[in-house]
Amino acid sequence: MQKPVLVIKLGTAVITNEEGVISHTIIKKVAAEIAALFATHRVVLVSSGAVGSGKVYIKHYKGSITERKAAAAVGNPLLIQLYQKHFAKYDIPVAQALCERHHFSNRFQFVQLKETFEAFWHNGILPIVNENDLVSNVELKFSDNDELATLIAVGFDAETLIICTSVGGFMDDSGNIMPRVEKIDSRVMGFVQSGKSSLGLGGMTSKLTFTRLATSLGIKVIICGLNRKEPFSEALAHKSGTTFMPQPSNLKARQKWLASGSITLGTLSVDKGAAKALLQRRSLLTVGVTHVQGKFAAGEVVQIKDEDENILGVAKVKLDANAIRDGISQRNVLAAHADDIVIF
Repeated sequence: MQKPVLVIKLGTAVITNEEGVISHTIIKKVAAEIAALFATHRVVLVSSGAVGSGKVYIKHYKGSITERKAAAAVGNPLLIQLYQKHFAKYDIPVAQALCERHHFSNRFQFVQLKETFEAFWHNGILPIVNENDLVSNVELKFSDNDELATLIAVGFDAETLIICTSVGGFMDDSGNIMPRVEKIDSRVMGFVQSGKSSLGLGGMTSKLTFTRLATSLGIKVIICGLNRKEPFSEALAHKSGTTFMPQPSNLKARQKWLASGSITLGTLSVDKGAAKALLQRRSLLTVGVTHVQGKFAAGEVVQIKDEDENILGVAKVKLDANAIRDGISQRNVLAAHADDIVIF
């Protein structure tokens, strides 16, 4: 049997100090932990920190898009060199994988990406993933690396996704870390704090959004910190952090690919009748769409939300955004076929 896939995501705030300087001590600890897991898992490391590492070289850095791109271009090789140095102690070579959204939205490119990662694992190489900030179009960017890690976990059929955070887990309204969450419902969502760290793009809201997506597709998600002696091993043993339990899922590979592109440029909001039909595995007609958000082409994957803004699933649409808008008042116009819809 193949070893299970484990995706580990490290945020900027976890591996750097408030000045954006990467902690060598933390990278050393991460390398030791992942090396210990290498014998039992196929590991993907999604690491932030490139912009934080490179921005000190940008004069009068203000955080503009162009400056962030330049900072990332400087910081990425610095980050990968540091990982390379510490993983070399365990004879683990590393590969830098800079991803863009089209690697997930295009089926052919996604299959190529997956095959490349299989080659990494077969040869004992650790892929270290980040977004290709230098060339990514602002409209096509991942919202943050929580999203990128989730898409990799879903698309590569991971067993577990570990998301590291500076607070060490998911907290209830009393500030206590919840060791286990069976399902993300309105009560759990009520605990989410809107704040975020000064260095990271995503806060706990982002993490919970993508955790909900991953768990709905059968992936266990653990939110933990790095302040334990063996943080990843302890988290996997349910001794630290918060474990979000996976929900039953029997999706096929193509359906999981559809789901892996679920956070896209577009969103279709649907009425109660359409939502009910979708839950019964029926196609989506434009007459059931109440609102079209974003710019997307025919054949792209978009989110589907109900009237309460809950994400129902994703669909590969038959029409572009304008055509769906034009068809809202018409009957029997197909927006997405049932075979191209995945309901969470």
